[in-house]
Amino acid sequence: MKGTRKMLINQLQNLPSVVLFCSILLFLLVAMKELESLFSPHDIKLKGGPDFAGNDKSAIGFEWESALERTRETKPSGLISPPPPVATRHPLEVIYSTDYKFLLNEPNKCQEISPFLILLVITEPQHFSTRQAIRQMWGNESSVPGVSILRLFLTAVHPKFGYLLQALLEEESSIHRDIIQQDFLDTYNNLTLKTLMGMEWISKFCPNATYAVKADSDIFLNVNYMVSQLLQPHLPPKKNYMTGHIYRNAKPMRDKASKWYVPREVYPNETYPPYCVGPGYVFSGDLAMKIYQVAKTIKVINMEDVFMGICLYELGINMTNSPLGLFNPFKVKYEKCKFSKVVVVHHYGPEELLQIWPDFRDQSQTCKS
Repeated sequence: MKGTRKMLINQLQNLPSVVLFCSILLFLLVAMKELESLFSPHDIKLKGGPDFAGNDKSAIGFEWESALERTRETKPSGLISPPPPVATRHPLEVIYSTDYKFLLNEPNKCQEISPFLILLVITEPQHFSTRQAIRQMWGNESSVPGVSILRLFLTAVHPKFGYLLQALLEEESSIHRDIIQQDFLDTYNNLTLKTLMGMEWISKFCPNATYAVKADSDIFLNVNYMVSQLLQPHLPPKKNYMTGHIYRNAKPMRDKASKWYVPREVYPNETYPPYCVGPGYVFSGDLAMKIYQVAKTIKVINMEDVFMGICLYELGINMTNSPLGLFNPFKVKYEKCKFSKVVVVHHYGPEELLQIWPDFRDQSQTCKS
C-alpha cells in the first residue's frame, strides 16, 4: 500500500501543476465519498457536536484520516473467525460458537469493584454518535448516587466495512474503555450472539455483578427509577431473576416477508415459552453464567429475546412479572411526570433523546406522587 502510494506521488510530481491540482482534488473527493458511505451525517459531525445541555464540546475527537489510513494498512486476514463446520442448515440458523474471539475487551473492569448494575447496550459498530449520546444521558455511570454502575456497548464486525471501521472503534475504545466486540458479523440475525457475548463477558470477567440490564440503543431508560423501585439496593439481591415486558403464548412468525420470520427448520414448535421483549429487560447477575452455559447445549434461534426465554425454560426458571406499563415495547409520547415512573420506552433515538433529556433531568419541576 505504501509503495503504491509513493509511486503515485512520483508520477504526479512529473505532471504539470494544473493536472497535479486536479488529480489531488479528485483523490480527496473519492476519499470523502468513501467516508460518507460509512457514516450517517450526524456520525461524521461527531468530532465537535454539542452535548445534551447545548454546550459546544468535543465529544470524542477522532483523527478520522489517520485512523482510516491505519486501518487500510492493516491486513484484513483474521478479523472474522470462520464459522464452525456444520451440516446443511437453514440460512437463518444462528451459529453459536464459544470460539468467537474478543477483538475489543475490558477484562479488568471488575477487578476492583463488584458493580451493582451492568448496562449491556446493543450497538452497531458505525454508530459512534449514538454511543456518545447514551454516555451523556441514561448511560452515565454516575447517574444514581451511591450505586456502582458499569456501562458496556456490545458490538461486532460490520458486514461490509468491518476493516475500515476497526481502527475507529479501537480509538473510541481507548478513550472510553466501554466497548466489547467479538469477531462475528454485526447483523440483525446475529443479535442473539451479541446478547450471549454479554452473558459470556459477565460470566468470565464480572461474575460478582448483582444485576444487569440488556438495552437496545433506541430506548429511553430510567436507570434511577429501575434501581430504586425494582432492584432496591437496600434489600438482599434477587436470584434467578428476569423481568421486563413479558410475552406469553406468542407464536413464531412464519411469514417470510416479516422481519421476525422464524422458519420451522429453526424453531418447529407452535408457541414460544414466556420471554421478555427485547428493547430492555433486567436480570440478576447469577443468571448470566446459567444462560451462557445452557446456550451451549441447545439450538440457538435468530430471535434474541425469544432465545433468552428458551434458555430460562430449559433452566426451569420462571420470569418475574413487573408492574404494568413499566417496560414499554412501543413508543409513548414524552411527558416528564409519566416518564419519571417508567423504566423503558422504545423507539427513542439519540436525536430525540437529546431533546427531551434536559427537561427530564430538570429538578425544578416536581411531579405528584
